[in-house]
Order: sequence, then structure tokens, then C-alpha cells
Amino acid sequence: MHVRFDDFTLDTETRQLRQGDTERHLSPKAFELLRVLLENRPRVLSKAELHEVLWPSTFVSEATLSSVVAEVRDALGETGREGRYVRTVHRFGYGFCGTATDLTPPPPQAALDRVRCWILWEAGQVSLTSGEHILGRDADVAVWLDSPTVSRHHARLVITEDEATIEDLGSTNGTYLRGQRLAAPSPLADGDEIRLGSVVVKFRMVDSAAAMETQRFS
Repeated sequence: MHVRFDDFTLDTETRQLRQGDTERHLSPKAFELLRVLLENRPRVLSKAELHEVLWPSTFVSEATLSSVVAEVRDALGETGREGRYVRTVHRFGYGFCGTATDLTPPPPQAALDRVRCWILWEAGQVSLTSGEHILGRDADVAVWLDSPTVSRHHARLVITEDEATIEDLGSTNGTYLRGQRLAAPSPLADGDEIRLGSVVVKFRMVDSAAAMETQRFS
């Protein structure tokens, strides 16, 4: 996502919020909050929805969400509860109320539809095209992993024509790549094993000779 609103731009690939040529620092949770508000604009998201995105399967107080909202507002130069960009719906939630423009031109439909990679594990396999895909235990995810150790929205896989990256979404039991727990989006290579909670999956590029020959987890 690469979005402009007034003199601000949010770039999810570089994970930067900029005002003109100046970068505005946001913590990972505040960046994710602004991203999801922009992604769902102008819809107002309930506090429960935002809690599930920011702290899946984890109890946090309502004051914690309020502090993250305040951090976003501070970065955007807002001083009151009813700011120019972040709208508060009393006793319900928050929404983005500014005018935003997507700066990323949509790729041709054929490029979107082409299968780029596979996620394989002992219980199944899923083919994925370009775009963002959620791995987790909720009903709306692209890769559904039936394990109590997997959070509802556990990790995000972003696939482009040239690369793929994976990012943990604040899961309870963590996302591990090459044995290391993820703290930031990380690039994937063909054959990488990813552990989400206790579930291990394998990432295969469709263009690799091995992936074309067989699509099985081994």
C-alpha cells in the first residue's frame, strides 16, 4: 500500500509515514493501526476489530488502544479527539475520515491472477497470487491453519512479481523464519520453512523447478 493524504504518504513496503520529505516515526502498533484504518476507509472499525488486528488472541485494556490512537494522532499533527484524519465514534471505534489517494497503480488482471507461490504443510497446500494474504485460524484468512497455537490473524504474506515477504501480526506464539522469531517483515526464499505457533509450513515459488515438479510438503 502506498497512499497519500494531504502532504502525508504511507508506504507499507518501506514501513514509513512521511510528511513531505520528513519521516514521522510510528511504533509498529501505531503504524499497523494507521494502515488498517486507511485500508478500510471510510468504514469505521470497532474497537473489537482493532484489538483483533493489533493484539490477536491477547487481552489488552481499552486504554492501550487509546494510547496507540493518540500516537497516530500526534504523528499526524492532530491535537483533539476529533482530528482531521482519525475519527472517533463514541463507544464504538475509529475510522479514517480524510481524503486519501492510492499511489500504486493496479497491475494487469492477468498478473494478479497468476499463481506465484505455494504454502505447503502436512494437512494441505494453498496456491497464492500477487497481493497480501493472511495466515491464521480465522475464517477469513487465505491460509487456514487449524491449531490452537496459531492466532486468528497470525502473519501476513505479501507477494509481488519480484519477491515475497512475511510479517508477524503480533501473534501470541510468534512467527519463526529460519529459526529466528520475526520482529519485522522479512524476505522469503524458495524452500523456506516458516513456523507459526507449532505449525510448520513450507514456502515454494511456482517458477522453481522443484515446485513445478511436485507440490507436496517434504
